[in-house]
Amino acid sequence: MLATGAVAGVILGGVLVSADLLGAGWRPVFLINVPLGVLLTVLVPRVVPADPPRAGHTGPGQRRLDLRGLAIAAPAVCLIVLPLVLGRELGWPAWTLGCVAAGLLLAGAFAAFERAVAARGGDPLLNLGVLRAPGLAAGLATLLAVMAGYGGLLFVFTLHLQAGLGQSALRAGLSYVPLAGMFGLVGYFWRRLPARVHPVLVPAGLALVAVAYLGIAVAVRGGGGGALLWLALAVAGVGLGLTISPVLTQSLVGVPLSQAADASGLVATAAQLSQVIGVAAVGTVYLSLAQRTGPPAVVSGKALADTATLLALLAGIGLVPAVALARTVLRTAGPRR
Repeated sequence: MLATGAVAGVILGGVLVSADLLGAGWRPVFLINVPLGVLLTVLVPRVVPADPPRAGHTGPGQRRLDLRGLAIAAPAVCLIVLPLVLGRELGWPAWTLGCVAAGLLLAGAFAAFERAVAARGGDPLLNLGVLRAPGLAAGLATLLAVMAGYGGLLFVFTLHLQAGLGQSALRAGLSYVPLAGMFGLVGYFWRRLPARVHPVLVPAGLALVAVAYLGIAVAVRGGGGGALLWLALAVAGVGLGLTISPVLTQSLVGVPLSQAADASGLVATAAQLSQVIGVAAVGTVYLSLAQRTGPPAVVSGKALADTATLLALLAGIGLVPAVALARTVLRTAGPRR
């Protein structure tokens, strides 16, 4: 349901923008996070159980916050993500490339620092040793491919609907109903499928995603859409539901309980960063292709079609680590049969 919420957010965002609450235009889209954040702040301490005490620690038994690691990680992420978001609009000035390079260097420094903290027996912000857990690296690679494509699709398809076809924010949001509906249903009920097919759900879902993206490309190339577009969006929802929810679970199948917090944090962070990278990279491709001359609907349709074809290729590439993950899940499940 985590990933489905992003699609639901697109629909709700369209409603809020069209409502123009108190003349605020698009701003309530961001303000809605304030009451939700306050609600979570109140509920989480009451609902989520505290970590158990750990050997060798005094006090409440919580891990100590690695403030120095955080001081390295935060600017590293910012230096990489911010230029990717703003780069194309600004014409990729030299400072954007310099920031990305500096961010990558800081990321390397962060990794080295965290290894040193772990070697001293301290509490690193991220214990990189968890990457040796069976299936986690393959799961992260799969997650990168599917979430980057997913975030990119949401961004460029919305641009096509509003800038290319001239749809209102509300109508553009409602255009995601086939995707959101199938995504939500499949993402929620996939566990009810026979357990013997669970290991192959992620590769099967990615294959469906690739087919759906090709269907979107065919449907919008002429600037329209019609029934084929709705069908392709629904198939994409099924594929994403079979991929994202299971991969979040299966990536952790080989992680020891003592490293579960590190692994789950790494997976959640990777999912969010993948979407940001997808929006920046895929958006750059679409906006570059949309510079052609001609009727806006046709130009945007062709740009989206070419972009969706690239997204299908990305999903195909994601099948490689997805198959590796499936093999790990099968090996892990084997002894329990």
